[in-house]
Amino acid sequence: MFTYNADHEQVPDLAESYTKSDDGLTYTFTLKDGLKWSNGDTLDATDFVYSWNRAADPLTASDYGYMFAPIKGYAEMTEMDADGNLVNPDAQLAVTASEDGKTLTVELEYPTAYFLDLCAFPTYFPVYQEAVEAADPEGNNPGAWALEGTNKNENFVCSGAYVLTEWNHNSSMIYEKNPNYHRADEVKIEKQEFMLSNDEVQPFNAYNAGDLDFCDGVPTAEIAGLQGNPEYHVIENLGTYYVSFNVNSPMFEGMSAEDAATLRKALALFIDRDYIVTNVGQADQVPAGSFIPAGCLDGTGKEFKNKDYFDPSAEAFEANVEEGIAMMESIGYKFDENGMLSDETPLSFTYLVNTPGSNVDVAVAIQQDMDAVGIDMQISEMEWNVFLNDRKAGNFDVARNGWLMDYNDPLNMLEMWTSDSGNNDCQFGKPKA
Repeated sequence: MFTYNADHEQVPDLAESYTKSDDGLTYTFTLKDGLKWSNGDTLDATDFVYSWNRAADPLTASDYGYMFAPIKGYAEMTEMDADGNLVNPDAQLAVTASEDGKTLTVELEYPTAYFLDLCAFPTYFPVYQEAVEAADPEGNNPGAWALEGTNKNENFVCSGAYVLTEWNHNSSMIYEKNPNYHRADEVKIEKQEFMLSNDEVQPFNAYNAGDLDFCDGVPTAEIAGLQGNPEYHVIENLGTYYVSFNVNSPMFEGMSAEDAATLRKALALFIDRDYIVTNVGQADQVPAGSFIPAGCLDGTGKEFKNKDYFDPSAEAFEANVEEGIAMMESIGYKFDENGMLSDETPLSFTYLVNTPGSNVDVAVAIQQDMDAVGIDMQISEMEWNVFLNDRKAGNFDVARNGWLMDYNDPLNMLEMWTSDSGNNDCQFGKPKA
């Protein structure tokens, strides 16, 4: 519906214009004339009604379904009874299309300063109903339509500037210009070929060999040698690299919620963020003293963050470690005169990380920090897809994590931790497996 221009400003895309009610609760979008899907079929407001309700439906199990929470009706759609059944299985979002499909009216539950940002996020993009339902007639695999099809056999129909014409899983993808895109005359690149790899080294080597025009990642070992290279650019991101603690992990067995929180805070204080940024990241990252990143705006356009939870600087690290030890002692752990955890109260856990790449280097740095105070941290390295599945399922004690903001509002960082969020990897509010 919306997109961003070169200046990162919200601008209409499939929409021609929009109006907002004085109370901020009703948006009416007028769509552009002549919109088409990549297969030539008409795209109109009814496609948004279908797509948004589908994404918000708990049965779709979308990781980002919670992003529709601001729209009236979402609470009723997702309400469960004590047995885990939907209370209102026929509930719908308050999203309606005009009879001619030209306008889309959306009623919100509460004023949402970032609603147009949501309308520019992929979860709010329309999907082609016929292809979605043909690929999953039994309703058991909602994502089937996007797993194998390409535009060659019209299984993968889209509304964007390019269509997928070839896909070799875990290896490459080819996209070609969509002639039915409403701004096709502005699309100058006719074809894009992408290399897919979980390993930063392979694309980097391919770039250096002249086989790639662009590479979006650099192996850690190569960063120092690229300083001053005009082809090397560090692009700022609004987000946080962090560690996820599984609240259902055996490491918290028998603890009160307060003591478990104290332990997590103590372990966080043992991590030398400045060392990681300086010696592992090496790309001007900023040590994080809070989960909400600097630069995140509040609803009035001002910076949200005004203080850290603690001082992450190198100068404060020794004091942080001392504080962490005191916190662990306050909940029953014992340390000797050298600041090492006593054998009387041992602590061991496993840190889950995906391979290969710099994430393992970060894990090793954290392992050394834990070892410095006598805590046993083992590292479990997994291939990307297995890692994602285990982290989402809660099959871990501690896991590496990170979040780049989908829109510039602190809620995007915080709403992940609602019990029903598809991104709630820490398992808050979820039963033990």
